Amino acid sequence: MSRFDRYLLAQLTVLFGFFSLVLVSVYWINRAVILFDQLIADGQSASVFFEFTALSLPNVIRLVLPMAAFIAAVYMTNRLSSESELVVARATGVSAFRMARPVAVFGIMASLMMAVLVNLLVPISRTQLAEREVEIQTNITARMLTEGQFLHPANGITFYLREITPQGELLDVFLSDDRAEESRTTYLARKAYLIREEDGPKLVMFDGTAQTFNYADQRLFTTNFDDFSYDIGRLIVGGDRDKRDVREYLTPALFFPTPEALAATRKDRAVFLYEGHLRLAQPLSPLVAALIGFAALMVGGFSRFGVWKQIILAIFLLIGVQVLENMAANAARKDAELWYLVYVPPAVGLMMAGVLLVLAERPNLFRRRPRLPEAQA
Repeated sequence: MSRFDRYLLAQLTVLFGFFSLVLVSVYWINRAVILFDQLIADGQSASVFFEFTALSLPNVIRLVLPMAAFIAAVYMTNRLSSESELVVARATGVSAFRMARPVAVFGIMASLMMAVLVNLLVPISRTQLAEREVEIQTNITARMLTEGQFLHPANGITFYLREITPQGELLDVFLSDDRAEESRTTYLARKAYLIREEDGPKLVMFDGTAQTFNYADQRLFTTNFDDFSYDIGRLIVGGDRDKRDVREYLTPALFFPTPEALAATRKDRAVFLYEGHLRLAQPLSPLVAALIGFAALMVGGFSRFGVWKQIILAIFLLIGVQVLENMAANAARKDAELWYLVYVPPAVGLMMAGVLLVLAERPNLFRRRPRLPEAQA
């Protein structure tokens, strides 16, 4: 590569890293807030929170890579245009296709990163995340051992305890069971113990009351007890995963789905083939986004008013590619014979970039030439 190519490639790489970091941070913080509400509110430790956010990071990076590549290409081209570097390069005879070469190299590098993510890191992280979610779902006792917080270890269950003594006593326990449609039962106990038995964990409460409120007749029944055993094992909804996500499978397994995989996901062969071909076509999205962003800004030449029209054009072209991708996905998921439609959106995107580069090289290609006056006799 020439010095000019290395200069453009270096600029693109730095900008790509910066915008990727910004976008990943925004998406990660949004995801982290949701996970924080779900995990910490259920009594999980901070280590579980960081584990879940780390496992969700590969999918977040997959989402932002095409956007980061597009923004980096647009920002670099806009800066070169505003500083007249593009004008100088074009004046020396450098064609639009020649200037697009470092952008294409940059797009290929980003596409290789995307390929590693979608074919290896994202499926593995999805599988581990789903398995950890099942473990957290079944570990009811761990979710209840948090002092001074109202917890919701299961739907319709609210649990609170004031203090846990060194001897394992749970002091001042509050337990509300609102799972029944006709009534709600609230248990108040001065102390309680968590006991593990063969048929599941039990919460044994001492010196308390049970208040049952019937919704139909609006009556409240109160029962005092010296000791009462509450079956926590009933809150556990299965310890095994009854359904898997197609996106958890590695790419080779998607092209040749086994009957066990079809039964585990409850999906047909068309969905597997679509996901497999999508993992081959999706890595092209950073290349397409970078080339469209660069080529669109090359159209129209230098202007003191900036290149906002070209930027808007590039955004609409990317939206058009996304619309094509959604249409292709809907068709390919329903019919296994239409798997080739997955490759149509990136092919159309590359053709759009090529047409824009042709227009940048020949701006008068579709304009009518003025008619010359006829020579007088």
